[in-house]
Amino acid sequence: MDPFSHLLLGYLLGFGIWGPSGLPYVVAAAIAGALPDLDIVFFPLSRRFPLLRHRGISHSILGVTVIAIVGSIVVPPLMAWGLGPGLGQGSIAAFFVALEVGGLSHVFLDSLDHWSVPIFAPFSPREYHFDVDRIVNVGSMAFTVIAYALMLYERGRVPLALWTLTTWGLLGAVLVYFVIRIAGRWRAGVAQKREGYSATIPQGNPLVFVFVGEERAQGRLTLRTVRYHLLRGLDSPPRSVEFPIEAASTSPVTDGPGALARTYASALKSSWALGETHHFAEVRATANGFDVFWYSLEFNFWGRFAGVLAHVDGVTGVVTTRNRWRVPTKVFA
Repeated sequence: MDPFSHLLLGYLLGFGIWGPSGLPYVVAAAIAGALPDLDIVFFPLSRRFPLLRHRGISHSILGVTVIAIVGSIVVPPLMAWGLGPGLGQGSIAAFFVALEVGGLSHVFLDSLDHWSVPIFAPFSPREYHFDVDRIVNVGSMAFTVIAYALMLYERGRVPLALWTLTTWGLLGAVLVYFVIRIAGRWRAGVAQKREGYSATIPQGNPLVFVFVGEERAQGRLTLRTVRYHLLRGLDSPPRSVEFPIEAASTSPVTDGPGALARTYASALKSSWALGETHHFAEVRATANGFDVFWYSLEFNFWGRFAGVLAHVDGVTGVVTTRNRWRVPTKVFA
């Protein structure tokens, strides 16, 4: 999730605990909502110490707790210096709780998308991702912008009671959103297993999901996908592609499955998004071979998907690739 959403969630949760009378702790919770992402400063060391990578130890319960312990001593004087003496005063124990709440809200928010977080590191190497929401959701980003604009506009312009009511309303809207997302993902997961697919991908609309399946058998790979609506059920015709996993590096390519097999490894090598997310492909014959668009089912924006447009020469079997954002059903139009 973006840092502004992390700040907003920490702020609203802090407000829900302490209200307007505990503003120093509310602000501390907001600050803590962004602190786990400071792990990017360890980038030069993360290759040698993997726990220091982004979404590593700082995105665990232990990491958040260590940050909260240190922050309960460091953050109050920094708040007093940067935001005013009044915001730096309070109980160290309360500041610790605020920083812990804000940090855990960051881990919670990051665990909702398809990128993993090691919640129990370093005691357990297992990473968790719940595929409840998208890592980049236009709707939630718009809500974040509106929430910031509304709170900043009302601050000092309206009675405190109205500003407080607005903030409670924003917190309520966030909690309702989480309930809808989590309940919807649970229902979609039940349907996904019933329909025989292996994974569920949330969409911007909380009622819509994409099911995907990947099966390897007898030297062939089959990719399947279908759109699912919580109210209407399967919402599109199922699609699938099948091709040999091992493809000859040179030889004529005479059909669609051959083109898929020939371009698959090249496409994965050209785009990290394909290798780390569920993906699909569309193939079309051309005058001198085949065009194949391999695209991530998890990186899309307004109908355009991140992927690799690959061309394979039908006679020589040579593959050329270009990274592109395209609308799959219109890419060859």
